[in-house]
Amino acid sequence: MSRKEYSYEIVEAINNFLNEDDWHFSFDEERGLFRFNLSLKGKIQKVNYVIDVKDDSFIVYAISPLGANHDDPENLTAMAEFVCRANYGLRNGNFELDMRDGEVRYKCFVDCDGIIPDSAVIRNSIYMPAAMFDRYGEGIVSVIFGMATAEDAVRKCEEV
Repeated sequence: MSRKEYSYEIVEAINNFLNEDDWHFSFDEERGLFRFNLSLKGKIQKVNYVIDVKDDSFIVYAISPLGANHDDPENLTAMAEFVCRANYGLRNGNFELDMRDGEVRYKCFVDCDGIIPDSAVIRNSIYMPAAMFDRYGEGIVSVIFGMATAEDAVRKCEEV
């Protein structure tokens, strides 16, 4: 397996932020990936984070432990509609749904072309997915368990 190319400067900036902010994390040097978990207060009580460092950017993924039922086409369709409705108008990142296995995640992309991100940029990229799961988590759960339509679930999440 060949070693992945990524920016050591971006890795150092993220590593410094995570250490200064007292996160418990691991870093995969072969793949350029940070991994850690974050506890939330909403219906989705924990998300798993992966930060994928590239040469001139990094991507923060917050992955829900709950996902749509990939064996139920109606459930997958409802979750896909939820994701589309929730994403409309979002300015910093977006929800994603893996139609193969039902995984739901939130993604923030940070372009670092020509710069090294400061702690404020890194903080925002990490805390934004958590804020979105806090805001939309109840709706995600409602759709997964068939308690609401995608439209109603998003409407309720956005009323708050």
